[in-house]
Amino acid sequence: MTREEFRAALYAIGERQYHDLHPFHQLLHGGGLKKGQIQAWALNRFYYQVSIPRKDLTIMSRMDDPALRRAWLQRVLDHDGLTQTGELDETKVGGIERWLRLTDGLGLDRDYVKSLEGILPATRFAVDAYVNFVRDHSLLEAVASSLTELFAPSIHRERIAGFERNYAFANDSTLSYFRKRLDEAPRDVEFGLDYVLTNAHTAEQQRQCLRALRFKTELLWAQLDALHHAYVTPNLIPPGAFVPEDMEPTRYSR
Repeated sequence: MTREEFRAALYAIGERQYHDLHPFHQLLHGGGLKKGQIQAWALNRFYYQVSIPRKDLTIMSRMDDPALRRAWLQRVLDHDGLTQTGELDETKVGGIERWLRLTDGLGLDRDYVKSLEGILPATRFAVDAYVNFVRDHSLLEAVASSLTELFAPSIHRERIAGFERNYAFANDSTLSYFRKRLDEAPRDVEFGLDYVLTNAHTAEQQRQCLRALRFKTELLWAQLDALHHAYVTPNLIPPGAFVPEDMEPTRYSR
């Protein structure tokens, strides 16, 4: 493929299977979920959020070029931040802290969220698979797997609008993560996309990159499948997973 054909093929993956199409997200953004279901989503998504720096540091460890490492480091700082609170400088607060402000606003205990005790087994498996993927595949494939950021700004805008329209918890604090990512994601993806387009020299490398991006969209979709199965229908919450106050635990028997 030419560079432009390859670019179009990458974008086509998002058009076909990015998780903004998932029924759970459509319920979430459309006001169709109860508070407990949104709590479950935010709690499980936190494991993905705290794993992003581990993923990015794994990618950095495989980079030989110091300039490339310096460029990629910004992704880690975006999530880890330069301070744990916003008391000194709000601009230094990272995405993990901003996500915790969302779970705070939803009424979840911060220590419980950070313990990861209530996440779904499928959430853990999907996120761990992502970290393992960037460790076990080529650097080019690892970078390509990050290109779901191509499609992220639109879902953040949709989420901000939907939350403000439909839910009482929406305010500047709880929405701060999504608003910040509107600026960060385009910057990150411009760098990653150029790297992939420039370094996928052969048809096989292009195919590997496309498979990597499909893999990433599939693991994002799988996380929502698990949430929908546990907290929407058939509403089968696995043993040990978070049970919202407005829902009943699933009873299992032998």
